[in-house]
Amino acid sequence: MATGRMEFHADSMMQHTYFSFVFPNDVEMEEVRDLRYYERDARNLILLHGLTGTDTDWLYGGTAQQIAIQYNLNVFMPTTGNSFYLDRGYLGGNYCTFIGRELPEYLKTTFGITMERDNTMIGGLSMGGYGAIHVAQAFPEAFSACIALSSAIHMENMASAMRAGSEEAIPLKMAKDIFGNPDQLVSSEINPQVQYRRLKESGQQIPFMYLACGTEDDLCDANRAFADFLCAEDADYYYEDGPGKHDWFFWNEYLERGIEYTLSHAFIKP
Repeated sequence: MATGRMEFHADSMMQHTYFSFVFPNDVEMEEVRDLRYYERDARNLILLHGLTGTDTDWLYGGTAQQIAIQYNLNVFMPTTGNSFYLDRGYLGGNYCTFIGRELPEYLKTTFGITMERDNTMIGGLSMGGYGAIHVAQAFPEAFSACIALSSAIHMENMASAMRAGSEEAIPLKMAKDIFGNPDQLVSSEINPQVQYRRLKESGQQIPFMYLACGTEDDLCDANRAFADFLCAEDADYYYEDGPGKHDWFFWNEYLERGIEYTLSHAFIKP
């Protein structure tokens, strides 16, 4: 197994940024629970951090190394600040484009690995769970699946809080910079429901979505509501929740559950 951290210039963000990585390139098979995952080439997983996080979160708080070993995954963990992985519409502020297009191209060129839709998925926690859903739907040609944990997907609540001037979640000026006009937030493509409907209407292939949230998490109701929306749309998704809070105990358990389910559902082989 190889691990590392790289710095490079990201044109989309117009700045130098970091990503951490794990390659299962020299794993001892005695470490692996299910050898079927090594009957095919390694697949790719881009993992996104949450609010206030960085690229090393999934290494130090999470289990990136273990999932790379157990499921034969190349795992890449970028950092984009508190951006919610949204494009601002100008060069230097296009965080969604960075994750969905520029980073995969850089990884492909730098490491010489294949990063096609059929072998690449995206995941994340909290802000990164929202980001995984948003980026996967913004670039459906790049990702076959997303794994979204405790997703900060409460768009209606966020819009209401901004209109009320609340700073309970994030500072109001920061929220306005990220999400824009709260009166337009829910009807815009910042809302994953709007994204999904437009993608469906276009006839494009929509990535499979695995969603999970802890029942003691304040975001649980919003995640259940999004799952209900996907059910009504007859989407290709799976949702589950269980005992847990907004913490690494939940995310580590359900990341593995999500990977197992997604690999068995979204791909022909595990």
